[in-house]
Amino acid sequence: MRLILFVVLAFTFFSASAQSKNIPTTESFSIEGKVKKSLDVSLGDLSSYKSYSIDSIVITNHLGERRSTLKNVKGVLLKDILGKVEIDAESPKVLSEYYFVCIASDNYKAVFSWNEIFNSATGSSVYILTGHDGKPASALDNRIALVSPTDQMTGRRYVKGLQKIVVERAK
Repeated sequence: MRLILFVVLAFTFFSASAQSKNIPTTESFSIEGKVKKSLDVSLGDLSSYKSYSIDSIVITNHLGERRSTLKNVKGVLLKDILGKVEIDAESPKVLSEYYFVCIASDNYKAVFSWNEIFNSATGSSVYILTGHDGKPASALDNRIALVSPTDQMTGRRYVKGLQKIVVERAK
């Protein structure tokens, strides 16, 4: 009886683990929320932004343990894309109260403050990936992906299947 219970529990655990890694890919994402006009960005649109190359990015989990390495990475800066939308703020003074919620197709969320993106060195290294490991974004299983390679635990804000970015204001 214990053996049967163990097998059932093990099967359930491994099935759940396999499912959790199956994140639906996306072909575009939207920027919405506290903006004057929403913006839809497709994979094709990303080619109109300046592209950056990074040798490799080590993806770590919340404990700092290496999970994977992305090599020959290409991407565009998130701040260049966010710069195309006008935040619905009454004055530039209050922009420090805004933040961006990056939401994946599996509802995973990562948050960046306006100051992180537009007023610190972090903003110059948060990328929407346009390719890695010799493949264009359209051929990647994790598309559309966002990563912040300067984070200590890079996996915490590695968003795969980016579906939308919601602009919010702190209350």
